[in-house]
Amino acid sequence: MTGAPRGGARGAARRLPGLLRLTWRAAPAAATGHLAVVAAGGLVPPAAAWVTKLLLDRLTGGGAVLAPVLALAVLGAVLAMTSHLTRYLDAQVRREVGLAMQDRLFASVNAFTGVRRFEDPRFLDRIRMAQQAGQTTPMQLVSAVFMGVQSALTLAGFVTALLVISAPMTAFVLVSALPLLLVELRLARRRAEFLWGTSPAARRQGLFAGLQTDVRAATEIRLYGLGGWFRERMLGETRAINRAERTLDRRVLGGQGGLALAGALVAGAGLVWAVLRVRAGVLTVGDIALFAAAVGGTQGSLEGIVARAADGYQALLVLAHYEAVVNAGPDLPAPAVRRRAPELRAGIELRDVWFRYADGHPWALRGISLTIPAGRATALVGRNGAGKSTLVKLLCRLYDPTRGAILWDGVDLRDIPPEELRERIGAVFQHPVGYDLTARENIGIGDLSALHDLDRIRAAAVRAGVDAKLAGLPDGYDTMLGREFFSDSDADGVMLSGGQWQRVALARAFLRDARDLLVLDEPGTGLDAAAEHAVHRRLREHRAGRTSLLISHRLSAVRDADAIVVLAGGEVAETGDHAALMRAGGEYAGLFRLQADGYRLDDTEEDPAAGPSPLTAR
Repeated sequence: MTGAPRGGARGAARRLPGLLRLTWRAAPAAATGHLAVVAAGGLVPPAAAWVTKLLLDRLTGGGAVLAPVLALAVLGAVLAMTSHLTRYLDAQVRREVGLAMQDRLFASVNAFTGVRRFEDPRFLDRIRMAQQAGQTTPMQLVSAVFMGVQSALTLAGFVTALLVISAPMTAFVLVSALPLLLVELRLARRRAEFLWGTSPAARRQGLFAGLQTDVRAATEIRLYGLGGWFRERMLGETRAINRAERTLDRRVLGGQGGLALAGALVAGAGLVWAVLRVRAGVLTVGDIALFAAAVGGTQGSLEGIVARAADGYQALLVLAHYEAVVNAGPDLPAPAVRRRAPELRAGIELRDVWFRYADGHPWALRGISLTIPAGRATALVGRNGAGKSTLVKLLCRLYDPTRGAILWDGVDLRDIPPEELRERIGAVFQHPVGYDLTARENIGIGDLSALHDLDRIRAAAVRAGVDAKLAGLPDGYDTMLGREFFSDSDADGVMLSGGQWQRVALARAFLRDARDLLVLDEPGTGLDAAAEHAVHRRLREHRAGRTSLLISHRLSAVRDADAIVVLAGGEVAETGDHAALMRAGGEYAGLFRLQADGYRLDDTEEDPAAGPSPLTAR
């Protein structure tokens, strides 16, 4: 699943029928027309060679030449038209097939209900290769097939001409092309391996290039003088790719250069033979013209077929990445018996939940057993790395527990379709995503059914305290947030501060008003003290009587929770309400007092007898 393309020629051949079927489903008229045009174009060169022979023989023999001249003119016109029609139909097929491939790829990516694959760098490389394959491979392969058909028809015409002149010479010319086929197929595989081998470097190169123009990184890059450092990292990756490509180019040059020289020797030998036959009176002047055209046409057609076969082979090898993604299947096991998520009346129970992100990694959660009662506010607190965010991911079924179970009113989360479970959950995360969409869309995506309901969107924004800001933008709620994309219609796109984005994320959560579970992961991040106080007041009002899970490093924000669960090292260290935990004097009490001490003045500042500080005495 994560290696380089496998399967060789046999595996590549298995992929061809499927892609051709997709091509004809996506663009039936254009594909059929394209095939007809290239077929006609393939028959013109040998026909022109035959007519040229006839014309030369009549010129030397004193016959009528009007008919062959007119025939050559018609064939020239047909050849000129087919080239233009081929380009037009090629573009039509490319657009339609590319759209179908892109749709299939991202439908598969969006069907991954968990996030494990998106945190696997090798699978991300595979997705990148799949995107590249979806954009370029279909047309590369369709073009290879169609132009291969054209070359085959041209070859058939010229081989027929050669057979009329000399069967042994025909065999000699055809056999001389076999090494070309073998070399080109080998080079095609090397090209596919090159693309896979350089994919990590290409992804890093794109990352370092993107950082230098990313508005989110611009301030820090300039403050710390990182521009040159990132540029060198980018250029280093580019140089590594270039070195690998240069090695490949040398192999291509060595293989193709030697074969081109051999082909020229074959053509030269054939021409000497034909001249000698003319001098012996066996062949006519027209025959030698036909022979020369047929040898050149046969070699050119064979090279075309081999080149198209190599292109198609390379495309099919790269297509292995595309197929690996679209055929990857679910990343979370499908339930043996699908059950609906019941309305949350009793609560959520975690039974001896263990979890680690991969085999061999340390345990992120160790035997967690706790209950989140329905209609109550439960807080999760603990130091960094205690397992709080991991537990939230499991509750949202972005991962499944390694051991143990999570029950939603007695139903195992693994028996509930993830999309149905998530319809029951509203969430605000610590680092919400600011989308380059309009203000209305940025809130409306919290519940797509409300995307065009401005009244609901504004009501959510009012509750989040961001309505005045958004309504005052140049185009109100239709103003583009962010400046990633530019067009005349969004020239007034604006940037929001971190705190304002946090309020937009809160509005998304408020839009999901009727959900059974509200998850609030550091909802006050990026807010000033007054704004944070206002947000927490609104959240207290909003979560009254609702099942909610609060996560915060600022313990004053969760002290009013009905129950507080303290995590340490992936385990439950203690539970209780604020008063009980303070009396217990454990982990929670220690953290709470540590934070509270930060807001108290030290003894020197509190003691008037100490006199003024050195600064105030001046």
